[in-house]
Amino acid sequence: MTAQSPVRWTDPQQQELEERVAAAELAWLSMDVDVQTLRVEIDNFALIHHQLLGPLYARLDELEALVAEAVAARTGHPEDLRRAAEARRQVDELPDLDALFDSVREQEAAPPPPAAPARVRPGRDAQRIYRELVRRAHPDLSTDPAEQQRRAAFLARVNEAYAVGDAAALEGLSAEWSTAPEAAPGADSPDRLEWLRRRLEWLTGKITETATEQVRLEQTPMGQLLALAPQDPDRLLEQLAEELLAKAAAQQAELERLLGRVS
Repeated sequence: MTAQSPVRWTDPQQQELEERVAAAELAWLSMDVDVQTLRVEIDNFALIHHQLLGPLYARLDELEALVAEAVAARTGHPEDLRRAAEARRQVDELPDLDALFDSVREQEAAPPPPAAPARVRPGRDAQRIYRELVRRAHPDLSTDPAEQQRRAAFLARVNEAYAVGDAAALEGLSAEWSTAPEAAPGADSPDRLEWLRRRLEWLTGKITETATEQVRLEQTPMGQLLALAPQDPDRLLEQLAEELLAKAAAQQAELERLLGRVS
């Protein structure tokens, strides 16, 4: 007979928490990738939507104003005159979308101007959390270069929150640090169970935040439009362009009739 190595006993409660934490990590990472992808898709769709359909919308608005003005010139009725003036006002007040998009792109490319320094005296809670975080996360507590870099990046975020006295943000950073995988006690450590509980609570919060952001993106005008044809957005834009062209052609024909250019 061959000797068998003894099977290590595992606390059932700890094992269940290990599995729940692993599942929550997978769920959060998958959701985060989906949300980041959705954000990029919506941004790209909005840009193409503007470039392709923006001129058509502008032409349709102009034709609608011209038709309203032609009707008002024919009838002279106060209501028709009001509608014509309103239609023209809406056209005149339309923003220059090209300039708007160019301005947004320039702002994204250029670094923001430095803000004027504000005098902030962090409250006692912020001071207490800040000191604890610095003691726990200081880069000099590790000799590993990668870990020192991770700690330095984290403390930069801590300093930003402390500079504006944001105690809630510091609380979140404290929870993030204490539940990070790098801070996990060993499987046999008596502190492992409590760390798993905190880690699961933190992951649950991140899942909720990510789900909320996904819903917000989906409910934006461009998100709702993209949802009509997520697998073929190009075809959706083509269909919208065809509809706008048909409306513009109808308006053009109506304008020609009102001006007496056709029988």
